Amino acid sequence: MSFRPALLAGLLLLSGSAGAQTLKPGLWEMNNRIAGGSPETMQAMARAQKEMANLPADQRKMLEQMMAQRGVGLNLADGGGVKLTYCMTKEMAEKRELPAGQPGDCRSTSTPVPGGMNVSFHCNKPPSQGKGQVIFEGDTGYTMRMDVTSQAHGAPQQMMVEGSGRWLSPDCGAAPKAR
Repeated sequence: MSFRPALLAGLLLLSGSAGAQTLKPGLWEMNNRIAGGSPETMQAMARAQKEMANLPADQRKMLEQMMAQRGVGLNLADGGGVKLTYCMTKEMAEKRELPAGQPGDCRSTSTPVPGGMNVSFHCNKPPSQGKGQVIFEGDTGYTMRMDVTSQAHGAPQQMMVEGSGRWLSPDCGAAPKAR
């Protein structure tokens, strides 16, 4: 299903400069959910969530390992969302970057705005694009909202992705380093 990789690309594409805001290095958690979309999009998301929840152990492990190689831990979240954990390195914090471990052929831009940044992305593989805004809550949190267009079964799908990030700890433990 092409919908799931496009959604993951959109969720991970919060890369780029975070403007003047500085974020703490360490272990972070990002929660995302689809807030709106066509009935078809919402049905596809529900199917993707069900598929992810019901993956055989070996396939789920492969998906988790693929995401870990990109510096992201992936889990299903409450309310049909996706929960990601990642380690923000000191270098990422100094550059004011969020994880850029998106799969596929993607590029993103960000523009500082008071209190946050405007972000946009465009991916060729999987085909998707979006734009939105990240608002910082000090150096230990942020909220974001993105309008995303992706392809599912050859048809464009519109959705609104809402999310939040929160700093968990200065110690990443065994969490993979985001890139």
